[in-house]
Amino acid sequence: MQTHKAKRVEITIEAVMQNRLTDALHGAGVTGYTILPVLGGSGRSGDWTREGQIGRAGMVQVVCIIRPDRLDGLLDAAFGVVERHIGVVCVTDCDVLRAERF
Repeated sequence: MQTHKAKRVEITIEAVMQNRLTDALHGAGVTGYTILPVLGGSGRSGDWTREGQIGRAGMVQVVCIIRPDRLDGLLDAAFGVVERHIGVVCVTDCDVLRAERF
């Protein structure tokens, strides 16, 4: 089966910033993504957990898989939101089966 090169971008950000991030992605022409709840982790400030948080407090992860030639636009849009807030952006190479979907 033939595969095609793509980029997987994972953006972990405060849940209250989710709409601002997805609006920025849409503005950059990125319409495909998945949003996952982040249950906890550890970082510069130490361990944290979503347990006991009220409302939309906590973190989410937005996962996008895109063609490599669209990566810069996505990163510019994401960084415009993440640079002033808590967040992590990771980019990895991946292969997809149906390139026309990305």
